[in-house]
Amino acid sequence: MADLFKVLAHPDRVRLVEELRGGEKDVTGIATALDLPATRISQHLAALRTHRLVRDRREGRQHFYRLTSPSMAGWILEALQFLEVRSPIEDGSHLDEVRKLWAPDLARVSNEKD
Repeated sequence: MADLFKVLAHPDRVRLVEELRGGEKDVTGIATALDLPATRISQHLAALRTHRLVRDRREGRQHFYRLTSPSMAGWILEALQFLEVRSPIEDGSHLDEVRKLWAPDLARVSNEKD
């Protein structure tokens, strides 16, 4: 478990997981979506692949990646609740924004309860 937390400890890798939650993408598409250099994306994907968090396939010169367990993205989203309880933040709007990006349906349901 500690090794898993270590590999996910980098913010770019968390963003990668979020980006791949919707399905398979190529390195260039991920780099564009995250506004990061493709070489940096490739390095992070290599770390995620080493820990079997992503799988890749080749199509010609392109590499496509997908999460081995798409539910991992939901698990990370649930960690936001822990963060809010553990370390209350005066302005938690950035956490609300993450919820909207990662789970639009979940955010809508949460807002309807309030």
